[in-house]
Amino acid sequence: MRRYMMADPVVRVSLVLIATTLGFGALKLGADVFAPLVFALVTGVILAPLTEYLERLNVPSRISAFLILFLGCAFVVVLAVLIEPMIWQVADQLPRIRQEIRSWIAELRNLLSGLEDMNKEVEQALGGDGQSKEKEGVDAVPDLTAALFLAPQIIAQALIFIGTLLFFLMTRKGIYSWLSRHIGDDEDTEVIQERFTTVERLVSQYFITISAINAGLGLAVGTVMTLLGLPGGWLWGLVAFMVNFVLYVGPITFLLALLVTGVVVFDGVMSLAPAAAYLMINMIEAQFVTPALLGRYMSVNPLLIFVSLVFWLWLWGPIGAIIAIPVTVFVLVMLDIFHPAEEAEGFGDEG
Repeated sequence: MRRYMMADPVVRVSLVLIATTLGFGALKLGADVFAPLVFALVTGVILAPLTEYLERLNVPSRISAFLILFLGCAFVVVLAVLIEPMIWQVADQLPRIRQEIRSWIAELRNLLSGLEDMNKEVEQALGGDGQSKEKEGVDAVPDLTAALFLAPQIIAQALIFIGTLLFFLMTRKGIYSWLSRHIGDDEDTEVIQERFTTVERLVSQYFITISAINAGLGLAVGTVMTLLGLPGGWLWGLVAFMVNFVLYVGPITFLLALLVTGVVVFDGVMSLAPAAAYLMINMIEAQFVTPALLGRYMSVNPLLIFVSLVFWLWLWGPIGAIIAIPVTVFVLVMLDIFHPAEEAEGFGDEG
C-alpha cells in the first residue's frame, strides 16, 4: 500500500509541497540563525578563488581561512574608522532634516484636515461616533532598553557568520566531496562535484564583477554629490556602493533618501539635483555597464531574478536580497537548468 501511494504522482507532489512549505516556514521562523549561516556560506563561495590561490602557494587551508577572515575583519575596522568623520558630518544635519520632515507632516495634516472632517461626517451618518480610535501604549520609537536587548542578538548572529565562514573555508572541498557521494549515484559523483565547482566560479565571477561595477557607481555618485555641495558627498558614494548590492530595493530607497536630503539642503530646482544626478548615473549603470560586463558570465531571466529577490527579501530582509542571485544560480546549476556554456544564447534571452 505504501509503495502504491509513493508511486502515485499526486501523492508525491503533495508531499513535496508540504515538505517545501514546512522547510520555508522553518527558515522564516529561524531567520536569526539561518540567515547569517546561509550568508556565510555564500560569502565562502565568493571567497573560494582567494582560498584556492593561497593553497596554490602551499598555504594550508586552516591558515588561509584564518588569514582571509583576519583581512576581512581588518578591512571592516579600517573602513569604519575612515567613514566615522563623514558619519558625524551627516549626523549634524539630522536635526535640520527632522525639523523639515515635521514641517512637511504638519502641512500634510492641514491638507488632509478637510478630508478627516468629511470622514467623521460619513461615520456619524453610518451610526458611528465619529471619534478616532488611537492605539494606546504603543511606542513607535525603540528606546535604549530595546537597543540593549537587541545587541546580544546582533553579536550572536555575527558569531554564527564568522564561525560558519571560517569552518566552511577550511573544509569546503571535503563538504563538496561528501555531498557529491550522497546526493546521487556513484556514476554521478564527478558530475555533481563539477557542478559545485561551476557554482563557485559563477558566483565568484558575479560578485567580483558586480563589486567593480558598484565601486564605479559609488565613485561617480560621491564625486557628483561633492561637486553639488551635498554634505558628506563621499559618504553618499559609499552608501550607493553598498545599497546597489540589494537589487531594485536598494537604489529606490537611496533615491528617496537623496530626494528628501536635497529638499532639506537646497532650495528651488537645485533640491532635485542630487536625486536626478543619481537617477542618471544608475540608469547608465543598469542599462549599459552591467549588461555589458555581467552578460559575459551569466544571463538569467529577469522575471526569475525579480521573483527570487522578492521571496528572499520577504524571508530574510536585506540579507535575503543580497544572497538571492547566488542562491538562484546555485539551484539552477545543481538542477542542470542553467549551463554556463550557453552564455551566448543565455537562459531567458528570449524575453
